[in-house]
This record gives sequence, C-alpha cells and structure tokens, in this order.
Amino acid sequence: MAEINGISVPFIPLFGSEEAAPKKVGREASSPFDAIFKEELEKVKFSNHALKRLESRNIQLSDVELSKIQNAVEKAEAKGSKDSLVMMDNTAFIVNIPNKTVVTAIDVAGSNENVFTNIDSVVFAH
Repeated sequence: MAEINGISVPFIPLFGSEEAAPKKVGREASSPFDAIFKEELEKVKFSNHALKRLESRNIQLSDVELSKIQNAVEKAEAKGSKDSLVMMDNTAFIVNIPNKTVVTAIDVAGSNENVFTNIDSVVFAH
C-alpha cells in the first residue's frame, strides 16, 4: 500500500507529496477550458419562463440586441442592482442581475401591463 504522511492508503496517490502537487493561484483561469467556462458564465441567460414569453409574444432578438442586454446587465451590476427592468425599444426585460438571468420579457407597445414591481433599478439598453 502507498503511504501519505505516514498513513497507509488503499490507492495510489497522484502526487507523492504536497510539494509535487500543482499549486492553484487565486481564481484565475489556468486552462483554455477555464477561460471559456468563465466567459460563458458571464453571459446573460434566459429562464424557461422568459423563453416561453419571448415565443408567445413573438419577440425575436438579434445578436446586436443580445449584446445591448448584456451591456445593460453589466451596467446594473456595476451599480449594485439585484433585480432590474431593462428597457430596449418597445420591449421590457426583468433581469435578475446576480444570476445574469432574464426572468421575463414584455412587449410594452402591445401590452396592458404598465406596472413593474420588485425591481430596484431601470436600465435603458441602447
């Protein structure tokens, strides 16, 4: 059996000692996978509810519009917002800022909804 710090273990350790083990410095990305993973986590996501609302309300978003929403979320995050109303043209998006998740989407022009509650900020995406 192999030994670690004088204790017999029923497996073969990958590293013979702590000095030989690789050291991880901070939370910086150390591989291409880590960099891509971190980048994907920073992107705005859409909840299932929001996706259903986009479809039922026939709201389609281009890459440019998605980029505008991403920038608006970054601005709200910089100001410490938690739940924000992001206005873009005639569409309103309720976004949970810490999770970077669009919770719902509303076509303001074709809607009777004109009261938004439980938000702490409004960002105009342009």
